[in-house]
This record gives sequence, structure tokens and C-alpha cells, in this order.
Amino acid sequence: MRIEFYGKNIEVTPALKKQAEKKLSKLDKYFAEEVKAKATFSATKGDHTTEITVFLPSSIVRAEETTQDMYASIDLAVDALERQVRKYKTRLKRRNQNADTIRFENFEQAMPESEEDEQGKIISKRKHFKLLPMHEEEAMLQMELLNHNFFVFLDAEDSEPALLYKRRDGNFGRIDFDI
Repeated sequence: MRIEFYGKNIEVTPALKKQAEKKLSKLDKYFAEEVKAKATFSATKGDHTTEITVFLPSSIVRAEETTQDMYASIDLAVDALERQVRKYKTRLKRRNQNADTIRFENFEQAMPESEEDEQGKIISKRKHFKLLPMHEEEAMLQMELLNHNFFVFLDAEDSEPALLYKRRDGNFGRIDFDI
């Protein structure tokens, strides 16, 4: 696993890198090939947050944990990632598919610049996604793996964009767009 380390309000020390690499190495058994991961450590008022994003060949898994100790946050985030990967693999097996046949790929790239509008509000982050055709079930799985409240995708049946979102009652909603 190739890991990129980032720090927000904290210096990423060699000991911190070593601990994260050690813990993340236990995930290597789930991947047939080398994958890329991004680990971001941040500290705010005594809270230490670890956010880890693993870019799989056809998906993304992400976990974020906050505790009073950075090393504990790393442990919890890696444990959450391991649960997500096992859940993902189990669902794929149930559908009689393997990980190589899933058709979705959403690698996010953040744009660092900010843009201010007329009212003083800013766009502080931009993300770009490659929209590929997928079924609703695949979109729901991808949304859960990213731990997001919504997900935009192209419907595999009609190649039209759609938005899937999580409702307050725990179910999902879908918005279709006419272009």
C-alpha cells in the first residue's frame, strides 16, 4: 500500500507515519494489487482526528475517527476500514460478482483554491468525479463506502444522471434529471 500523509495543525512525525503504516499493512491481505491511500491527521482543541481514504481499483473506502489520542484514532479508523472492506467483499460475493467487474470509479480530486461570491460566502473545496454507468445498488454501496449522504451517478439502464440521497428515516431517495 502506498500511503500519502498530510497534517492539519499537526506535524506528521516519523513515529506517527510508522504507526499508521503498521496498522494499514493489515489491510493488504484484502487487495490483490498495490493500492493508494491518503492519511490525514488533524488536531483541534485536544481532539485528534485521523481520516484515511483508500483508493481501490474500482471503488473508494473512507473512514474518519476522532479521539483524545492520535494513535487511538488511527486504530479506530483502520478497524472501520477493515469492516467496510469485508462488507464490500461479502456483498460482491453474494451478487456472484468479483471486485474486477464493478463498473464504478469515483476518484475525488480536491481543488485548493477558494472562490468568494457576492454575499461573502466562499467555495472552499471542489471535487471532480468521473461518472460511470452503474445500477442503484452499486451507487448505494459506493455511497455507504464513502460515508456520504448523497451520491451522483449515471443510471446503467438509460445513461441519464441521477442523485441518490439518504433520507432522515434511514431509507434512500433518488432524483432523476432531464437534460
